Amino acid sequence: MLKLYIGSKNYSSWSLRPWALLRQAGIPFEEVLVRFDSFDANSQFKQTLAALTPTGKVPVLQDGDLVIWDTLAIAEYLAEQYPDKQLWPADKAARARARSVCAEMHAGFTALRSHCPQNIEASLPDVGALIWRDQPAVRADVARLVAMWRELLVQHGGPLLFGPFSIADAYFAPVCLRIRTYGLPVPADIAAYVERVAALPGVAAWIEQARAEGDFREFEEPYRLSR
Repeated sequence: MLKLYIGSKNYSSWSLRPWALLRQAGIPFEEVLVRFDSFDANSQFKQTLAALTPTGKVPVLQDGDLVIWDTLAIAEYLAEQYPDKQLWPADKAARARARSVCAEMHAGFTALRSHCPQNIEASLPDVGALIWRDQPAVRADVARLVAMWRELLVQHGGPLLFGPFSIADAYFAPVCLRIRTYGLPVPADIAAYVERVAALPGVAAWIEQARAEGDFREFEEPYRLSR
């Protein structure tokens, strides 16, 4: 059986992507949760991952002796291993576009990811309002997301970016949850897409488990003293 190593569900946006993809697609896997204690070289987190990957980061997918540690590579591997799940769009042009927007997410939106770290159990609209006021790069990132998502939703008729669920929706799920956590202002049609993603069984299960963790990591939440 596949084995997926993930970080704390409340904080680890990169772990959410393959976990939700596997869960939503109905692909059996064993979860190995490696909670964030710290990111120091001698932390339990780093020591656990050092035996698997040179990056020392999550997520990591293990399939027998094969170890895959890049999120996009994990998604591609799953698409190849489970073609019946149609994780990428069937149409060639749509598939190329889906890969393009996932790669854009993989390498970009750094302002949004930096200023609005994932924190699923929190509701931080006041923090989000200050970020929105003071960080033009965050506003630019959100504007790009709105334009991208709107075009895809119109082109493919919804309810998700390429019609049915695909890797692209799993890839943008953490962004959707950031928009919710920080109350970032988006148009009604985009807010509706955000809620549809959050309601997907694979994403909803992650949200429920993230809220149940009960961990508070100061280094992940510089904007709060406690929960």
